[in-house]
Amino acid sequence: MLAKGQTVIQLFEEFAPKAYAEPDDKIGLQVGSLQKEIRHVLITLDVTMEVVEEAIREQVDLIIAHHAVIFRPLPHVQTDTPAGRLIEKLIKHDIAVYIAHTNLDVASGGVNDLMAEALGLTGTTHLSEVHTEKLKKLVVFVPQSHHEAVLQSLFQAGAGWIGNYSHCSFNIEGTGTYIPREGTQPYAGQQGKLERAEEVRIETIVPETLERKVVQAMLKAHPYEEVAYDLYPVDLKGRSFGLGRVGKLSEPVTLAELSEQVKSAFDVPFVRMVGDPQRSIRKVAVLGGAGRSFMRSAIFAGADVYITGDIDYHTAHDALAAGLCLIDPGHHAEKILKQGVAAVMTEKLARIKSETRVIVSQVDTEVFKLI
Repeated sequence: MLAKGQTVIQLFEEFAPKAYAEPDDKIGLQVGSLQKEIRHVLITLDVTMEVVEEAIREQVDLIIAHHAVIFRPLPHVQTDTPAGRLIEKLIKHDIAVYIAHTNLDVASGGVNDLMAEALGLTGTTHLSEVHTEKLKKLVVFVPQSHHEAVLQSLFQAGAGWIGNYSHCSFNIEGTGTYIPREGTQPYAGQQGKLERAEEVRIETIVPETLERKVVQAMLKAHPYEEVAYDLYPVDLKGRSFGLGRVGKLSEPVTLAELSEQVKSAFDVPFVRMVGDPQRSIRKVAVLGGAGRSFMRSAIFAGADVYITGDIDYHTAHDALAAGLCLIDPGHHAEKILKQGVAAVMTEKLARIKSETRVIVSQVDTEVFKLI
């Protein structure tokens, strides 16, 4: 069974919800349609003409990329321009393009976690908090015969987390009343007669991003024709998400040694380094892409070194003056996401027993060459 495009994206957004993205970030479906079956999904950092040619060869129906195809407003789509030719080829071959940018940076297991893990950082925290998960309270009334089944369906769908505690719920036994009216097919009772049912009131916490999934799971497991449930917001703070990561190495290394490790871990041909090569490094801040604007956050976090891309001359001088070392592996270091995202999506598609296949792009989209 092939998954529909909407199903693929629904699974992806369980991992990297749109709500995690920075305001005005260019994310979501940018080209094509999701109203079709998906044979192959291609995971890539950039969407270039070479990547599109690869997608055509591999019979790809959907590309999931980190960097937007349409970043600035297009006044036109003229097919004699590079941007126009790219969009034309995608449309002619019915290839949809979905973009996940800062939401994929922020997500647990996303770009920044993958970079931190590649360097072996432990005890990681966010470099800059940008999103706190909103929570809701779900209350549902269940006949005692289906109490456990409904409860487990809620937990399996992602409900019941409070901090690092899972499977949190409160359960109260009581008596529910109802009269089945004409046209109903009640689980228990008869039309026109007052029914008293021994029920359990289940209360649990639901992350707003999983609300639809949890409610669907609850309704599927519940035996009643009409399910009585309430869903309302609570002030309880959910999980926090942020850009970048700060953590510690298992043991101190010199800046020069860490630079070599970065080059190897991110599979890049070179890095730029700012600071004394022999300085001892233990606490590390890392942020994929262009992280200049978060340098102060790295200093405030007490990092010995900040690893990020696209550092300019004046920012480097500011870091040096502040006593912060820098390692710049380039923007393309974010390519580490390709294998990580592919693994996540392969697992999610296998979970629903889909035959849709996930492919990692083999095209090197690095534009800079070292001479």
